[in-house]
Amino acid sequence: MEEVAGAVIVTQEGVAFFQKGDWKNALRVFLRVQTKDTNEILELAYYTGLCYAKLKCFAEAQPYLEKYIKEAKDKRRVYQCRMTLAYAYIMTKKAKKAQYELTVLVNNGFESVQLYVTLAYAAWLQQSYTDAIEWYERALSVDSNNLTALNGLGFILADTGQDAKKGLRFCKRAVEKRPDSPVYLDSLGWAYYKDGKISEARKCLKKAREKAPDDVFIQEHLEAVEKAI
Repeated sequence: MEEVAGAVIVTQEGVAFFQKGDWKNALRVFLRVQTKDTNEILELAYYTGLCYAKLKCFAEAQPYLEKYIKEAKDKRRVYQCRMTLAYAYIMTKKAKKAQYELTVLVNNGFESVQLYVTLAYAAWLQQSYTDAIEWYERALSVDSNNLTALNGLGFILADTGQDAKKGLRFCKRAVEKRPDSPVYLDSLGWAYYKDGKISEARKCLKKAREKAPDDVFIQEHLEAVEKAI
């Protein structure tokens, strides 16, 4: 494709779509732009990667985000892209790569609840439960009411049998704040099951299935509880 005349103007059009949250049209514009200018290439990598991520095209987002992280100097944007790239890696079952990106941020002094809970989830995917617990606890030390951390920590403590009663308390707190979340209801139901409270477990898991009938994990948990009755 020939270089588009007025690449800067075209890019600005894409940025306008991006700022409105119109990721699809923004991406359409960015993919049209051809330029040899180094700064423009990086700018396009930044926006194109984020657009793909917003559209849940996680595999497509990765090379653009990787390029921006490798070559850009803007620390704020690099942080944003590392976080987004880590999430894209998690969604494409590359937990170890996600953990690497997030650890770089921690080592560079960045701190946030989102960073800690994402690290915890990446550790959980790799069955590094001790690390996952530590990261969730660190997240809760920053925000004691963070629902993702409460739910994640509660689930792990119950599921691994380390402390089912404590896990149950954490899961209850998450559901109290968001009673219609099928994810939180599933964790609470499983924590009840691990604590030997079968009738309460069944009630929670049935409610979770009603809200997310196609969720495989909820179905597996409910089947396990039904067998225990």
